[in-house]
Amino acid sequence: MVIAAAIACSPALVSNAFAFKLFGMTFFGKDDDAADQVPDPVRYDVTLTTDVVDPDLKEALENSSRLVGDKDHPVSGDLGVVVKARDDRERIIAALYEKARYGGVVTITVDGKNIDDLPPNPTFNRSKPVPVTVNVAAGPVFKVREVQFGGEAANRNPADYDLAPGETAGSLTIIKAGDKIVEQLKAEGRPLAKLTKREVVADHKTDTVDIVLAANGGPVAPIGDVGVSGAKAVRSDFIQRYSRLKKGEAYSPETLKKAGDRLRALGTFSSVTIHESDTLAADGTLPMTIEVSEGKQRYFGVGAQYSTTDGFGLNGYWGHRNLFGGAESLRIEGSVGRLGETLDVGDLDYSAGVTFTKPGIFVPEATLIASVLAKTENPDAYNAKLVTASLGISYELSDYDKLTGAGEVSWERDDDAFGNNSYLTFAVPLQYDRDMRDNKFDPTEGYRAMAKVTPSYEAYNGTFFSGFEGSISGYKGLGAEDRIVLAAKLSAGVLVGADNLENIPATRRFFAGGGGSVRGYGYQEISPYDADNEATGGASYVTASFETRLKVTDTIGIVPFLDIGTVSADMVPDFSDIKAGAGIGIRYATPFGPLRLDFAVPLNKYENGTDYGIYAGIGQSF
Repeated sequence: MVIAAAIACSPALVSNAFAFKLFGMTFFGKDDDAADQVPDPVRYDVTLTTDVVDPDLKEALENSSRLVGDKDHPVSGDLGVVVKARDDRERIIAALYEKARYGGVVTITVDGKNIDDLPPNPTFNRSKPVPVTVNVAAGPVFKVREVQFGGEAANRNPADYDLAPGETAGSLTIIKAGDKIVEQLKAEGRPLAKLTKREVVADHKTDTVDIVLAANGGPVAPIGDVGVSGAKAVRSDFIQRYSRLKKGEAYSPETLKKAGDRLRALGTFSSVTIHESDTLAADGTLPMTIEVSEGKQRYFGVGAQYSTTDGFGLNGYWGHRNLFGGAESLRIEGSVGRLGETLDVGDLDYSAGVTFTKPGIFVPEATLIASVLAKTENPDAYNAKLVTASLGISYELSDYDKLTGAGEVSWERDDDAFGNNSYLTFAVPLQYDRDMRDNKFDPTEGYRAMAKVTPSYEAYNGTFFSGFEGSISGYKGLGAEDRIVLAAKLSAGVLVGADNLENIPATRRFFAGGGGSVRGYGYQEISPYDADNEATGGASYVTASFETRLKVTDTIGIVPFLDIGTVSADMVPDFSDIKAGAGIGIRYATPFGPLRLDFAVPLNKYENGTDYGIYAGIGQSF
């Protein structure tokens, strides 16, 4: 936003027609004139008319029309108008077929003449945009009358494929049914399965459709030799080993998909494709090749964020994705926060850290993680300076379950309600995660659960204590295409051995409030307070969040939400001081997850406390 503002205020740049674009939208300036990039440009004016009443079908027709979608862009030459119109007719007919309208008629005229009556090289009056008219008579909806399954697809139930008699016979449903049959045969370990017949006959007298689907499963065959192509800096043997595709193991499409997902998740490759052989090897196995394209090994980036309570923040990082040929990564990052909130440089938040990751350590499922982090934190509750070193291993128990364990040592200096104190803490955090969400950035179904225990010893005071935390979030999509998603999250934690909070580092006590907790309150504002009205942090907490995620369009959504939480000085929450915040958010869908902007107010604010909060980020709030 700062960069955009700077460019917008520059007369030199604006006069040269520079444009600022984000996610395909132009915010100021103007795009290059498309006519300058099209030879012999011809502009046209299109009108689409239809007898369709169904709003979904009408939208589908408009979306399928390139004439309508590209109406602001010229075509090349007079013939270009006709070519675009003929292509449009095929596209609109396909859209009608998808909605089971097999009797539809699409009529397109250019300059008043039907496109079928135009000469091979037409000429039009270019003194004004060429008039184009698209008329769509949708016709009736066709229903399924009879379905016949043949070959190794025989004796299947049409209802399992949404093709029961009387169901709407959309072409996409029929295509998906054939694909599903092949997928099911391949899931039985038959990699050469294929559809041998797909026949659809529409009866225009009865508005019904007869369907024939036949398939050949082929032999059962395990995974054969696995080769690697396209590798340069990354070792081929590492790629094959990390994919976990082993010769002799049972073949399944899901196994191949997971192998590709694992390799892509490394961040080392710009693309990963697994090619299956068309024929079996002499030993009856299926050879395959993992084709990779390596991305840039070194990367860097900068970012900025803004909070109404904490001011501006800047961060930057540099990384290497393949240090020694086994996708080892090194990331160096730093940040500064609270800019504008304080004039004292010493009160800013700083952090600097280095993280090294070695995937496939010992076994393909294990990842070594080593890090050193130094930072200062200055929320209202305390000022802390700390350095933490950690060495641990993350182990994938299954496709959905992960266990992480580490050894950690941390030195910390605090200035808080208990005065100035130093701490040296040794800890062994252990964490279990289960992720059953259908989408990590924008889930509509499933759940995610986390359980963490952190046995710790603070050496200066000789204090043994342990933190226990857990959370679970769930998602349920409602309506067509999950246009409404109900989401909820519950989190709780307790410190055992925290009889004297003064002996526990401030960053290990519990607070709540802020963007990742109870929105509407300041960061870590929710806490027990002492007689001097200073926040001390607590030994237990419970927070809950509820959201209704509503899609207004395919890209825009609104999210009303309610957050509640409490932090107690005792190990057992007493719920005597429950805080709640409510608000509404806006979501804008992008290929890498929704952009999030939330506004929240506290429903029972502290005296002289935060009045409201505005939060921005990428991805849903949880």
